[in-house]
Amino acid sequence: MSILRLCVLVILLPTFWTPSSAVRSSTLLLARSYSLSPPKTGAQLTAWAASLAAQSAADEARVATLLDAKPKSKGHHGRSFVPIAPGRQILSIPNYVARARLGTPAQTLVVAIDPSNDAAWIPCSACVGCAPASSSPSFSPTQSSTYRPVRCGSPKCAQVPGTPSCPGGVVASCAFNLTYGSSTLQAVLGQDALSLEDGAGAAASAYTFGCLRVVTGTSLPPQGLIGFGRGPLSFLSQTKDTYGSVFSYCLPNYKSSNFSGTLRLGPVGQPKRIKTTPLLYNPHRPTLYYINMTGIRVGSKAVPIPASALAFDPATGIGGTIVDAGTMFTRLSGPVYAAVRDAFRRRVRAPVSGPLGGFDTCYNGTVRVPSVAFAFAGGAAVTLPEENVMIHSSSGGVACLAMAPGPSAGVNAGLNVLASMQQQNHRVLFDVANGRVGFSREFCTA
Repeated sequence: MSILRLCVLVILLPTFWTPSSAVRSSTLLLARSYSLSPPKTGAQLTAWAASLAAQSAADEARVATLLDAKPKSKGHHGRSFVPIAPGRQILSIPNYVARARLGTPAQTLVVAIDPSNDAAWIPCSACVGCAPASSSPSFSPTQSSTYRPVRCGSPKCAQVPGTPSCPGGVVASCAFNLTYGSSTLQAVLGQDALSLEDGAGAAASAYTFGCLRVVTGTSLPPQGLIGFGRGPLSFLSQTKDTYGSVFSYCLPNYKSSNFSGTLRLGPVGQPKRIKTTPLLYNPHRPTLYYINMTGIRVGSKAVPIPASALAFDPATGIGGTIVDAGTMFTRLSGPVYAAVRDAFRRRVRAPVSGPLGGFDTCYNGTVRVPSVAFAFAGGAAVTLPEENVMIHSSSGGVACLAMAPGPSAGVNAGLNVLASMQQQNHRVLFDVANGRVGFSREFCTA
């Protein structure tokens, strides 16, 4: 949706992504991406800039709509290590992905993992508008002996995103419609055995998810998505008796094509020595993971940022900082970004070239890059090395500060989003049971 890593990050390998149109979503945004030859000069550099602009626009649209959606123990706490990989290399999507097993016998899918979304949805057989079965598997409920539809009279039906559709009364299957990115979807609610692929048993014997029937648009992850937010239909909530409302991840960098990252489920096996900050709650958008960022440093100096520009008001749901693995580049509210950008330029002391792809602090050639550090309530601080600060062309000719300003108006104008590039090669812990988020350095790129 971070916080970080060590060498020169080269996101734009021989295959980066071509321009894709910005897409909107009430809860989530995923931009489709495709391969592109590495930029060097002329038309290639223009294409690279356009691709950056597309992803930047996608991030902006996602951040602008993160708050638009209406809000919606006890037991043995287990442990599970799940391999994760960048979806860009595997499915041409910007999310990180994991293998999931659904049904009996198990059907394997590669699903997007998103901590800023709650519900899961999976393309089912005979889905109209889903990716073709020849190129991307779908789930077949009729081939699973444990699949059960969720009826309209079930409490789970009231938890679906938006408004459930029950024209057939309480005994009919619960259905719902949803706008997701540039797509709309129609799904029926079902339950089946689910596990994330790690060699362990089922995480849930009756996991509730949306079985996609009709899809328009192309912004859905082709094999589905599992939400790791804080709502009642999220993976965190549905498996709380098993994993105790605790998970963490280490995101490898985007050029990796391996499942070298890890998603750790449950309190067992989480890092003991980890910097943590209190987890905040936004009653207007309870899905999201809010934390209190108290300051930013560029190099050795604190950036002069008014406390009001970082403050979060739970009464209105405005402002504050969230951790999000679905947004690619960190977005800072206007005053915060301007202060960080100006401090960064002063430290670099090199001529700034023209803006590229929505980024306004770019350089031609090699420059000395200062570290950027985020400070949080409780004394936690995370220092970003160059690989988490700069985005480089594969030719090495152009490098840009991999951050941008957030929306200039609206409810999200004051929101700061710590995104996935700034989280790469760090362990990010979400300990909802104990009300904290943690960060520790961990290299997980193959």
